Amino acid sequence: MELLLFILVLAMILGVELISKVPSQLHTPLMSGSNAISGITVVAALLSAGTGSGLGEIFGLLAVVLAMINVVGGYVVTDRMLSMFKSKSGKKQ
Repeated sequence: MELLLFILVLAMILGVELISKVPSQLHTPLMSGSNAISGITVVAALLSAGTGSGLGEIFGLLAVVLAMINVVGGYVVTDRMLSMFKSKSGKKQ
């Protein structure tokens, strides 16, 4: 259990450090590309929530909620990015 908690804290610290160093122009493409990875995270979080007991269930549920927020946010940002490239219906190209 201590090893899993250490890995969780280490992953959180590394994630914050990596994201803070990415230029703002690259956030949208990286967000859309990370949706597949977040999908894998959702599956792992569901497994963790289902097989854990006590504290494991709580962390598993928290992981499911946070991973789903990440997936939905990624799709919303990608949709907004793609809508910027659609032409207006009344305008010439």
